[in-house]
Amino acid sequence: MGVKKYRPRTPGTRFRTGLTFDEVTLDGPEKSLTKGAGFGAGRDGQGRISVRRKGGRHKRKLRDIDFRRDKHGIEGKVVGIAYDPNRSANVALIQYRDGERRYILAPKGLRENDRVMSGENASPSVGNSLPLERIPMGTVVHNVELQHGKGGQLARSAGARATVVAKEKDYVTVRLPSGETRLVFKRCSATVGAVGNEDHMNVALGKAGRARWLGRRPKVRGVVMNPVDHPHGGGEGRTSGGRHPVTPWGQPTKGYRTRRKRKYSDKHIVKRRR
Repeated sequence: MGVKKYRPRTPGTRFRTGLTFDEVTLDGPEKSLTKGAGFGAGRDGQGRISVRRKGGRHKRKLRDIDFRRDKHGIEGKVVGIAYDPNRSANVALIQYRDGERRYILAPKGLRENDRVMSGENASPSVGNSLPLERIPMGTVVHNVELQHGKGGQLARSAGARATVVAKEKDYVTVRLPSGETRLVFKRCSATVGAVGNEDHMNVALGKAGRARWLGRRPKVRGVVMNPVDHPHGGGEGRTSGGRHPVTPWGQPTKGYRTRRKRKYSDKHIVKRRR
């Protein structure tokens, strides 16, 4: 999809850009595949804020996306491409020969009336899902599983792509969008092609209100707070904090690794992104 600009009739539209939605062919969601979306505004089970700067977004319905692609050996037809407010990528509505309908992530190049299939006997063409051991080296994939049968977890956002770079014994080497290279069990499935809607990253919101529609509340800098509220607060006149950047609770925020040093999956990482 392309990016369009708006005529600056108001200050809010002067720098605003949006998507043209050329690929979207369906008007509304499939009612049988939607459900209510609870939104806790960043609160935990006791009502306390656990994730800051969330709340006040537009009401929306959750789409039930088939990340597992476990309908093996049954061909499906692409009914159309739909917009999903819960993710950056578009979704494709698939109708299988037995009449069942499912949503999948819409890969780049998938069009209405195309045919898709999943399973070991599927061909490595765009939109098909098959085990990594069946995918030729150098192929671009997305929706990659980490555990066999659990469903895709890697490379699911708009424009994301992973690459199959090597195969050895029971593992396949995959290069991820972050630059990390890791081993994935050969029976884990992946979908051929890159995720569509790659222009999503080029959209400029243009005004603060548009961020509020998405549920993003304002971010207040620590250096403009009082000392009781933030370690960077206080001081006479404007200051830069006077120390290395930290959170309101004193944890360093730049260059400080919070990942557990010893993790089971470390042994599968061939090359880190850094």
